[in-house]
Amino acid sequence: MKLMAIENITGRIVLKSGLHIGAGDTEMHIGGTDNPIIKHPHTLEPYIPGSSLKGKVRSLLELRSGLMAASKGEPLQIKHLRKAEGQQREQGARIVKLFGCSGAEGEAMAAYGPTRVAFADCPLHPDWREFAAGKRLSLVEVKSENSINRIQGTALNPRFTERVPAATEFTFAVSLKRFEDDGEDLLDTLLAGLKLLELDALGGSGSRGYGRVRLVFDREDLRERFEKIDPFA
Repeated sequence: MKLMAIENITGRIVLKSGLHIGAGDTEMHIGGTDNPIIKHPHTLEPYIPGSSLKGKVRSLLELRSGLMAASKGEPLQIKHLRKAEGQQREQGARIVKLFGCSGAEGEAMAAYGPTRVAFADCPLHPDWREFAAGKRLSLVEVKSENSINRIQGTALNPRFTERVPAATEFTFAVSLKRFEDDGEDLLDTLLAGLKLLELDALGGSGSRGYGRVRLVFDREDLRERFEKIDPFA
């Protein structure tokens, strides 16, 4: 298996609604929020971890394939493809090729090769950072939420969640390895996963309107290709 090229796919992630990707802070701070977002430890600026982007795109593609029941919620592996047939098996094979599988499966390298796609962490877009600084815009917001007693109409269980505000822009970079036997179907699958992300949500609390995003590709050909993709066709 010969590596022929590495394609770099870059662009912007534009937030259409507030984004919450948690920092996993287990400490309680007086006057702080219940759910802080992840920030760079040096600059304290919010960013989108590449792992969050990769995990959500992969899970959406696995959900679309119909193989999530076979995998019982685990990341799709070769063993889950053995009973799959036809288009479902083809979709599953492309997912395994793109995102990789467990090294414990000895047949993985021979049949599917190494992981093709890599997602970098997504920092604030430089132009947005400059714009926000000039306008003195806050890079975070705290959203208060509660539940409502349906009978009494009173607010219960108040909580405060930190978010990145809507309209904030991040830079994204994805690299795709191309091997000699790979076709365009792997790039199409990756773009379909990113389209599903636009239709769904990134981060936590997507069912409450968080994490709506729009992707803008730097390359014109990819922008046009992305716009034409119907992930359910």
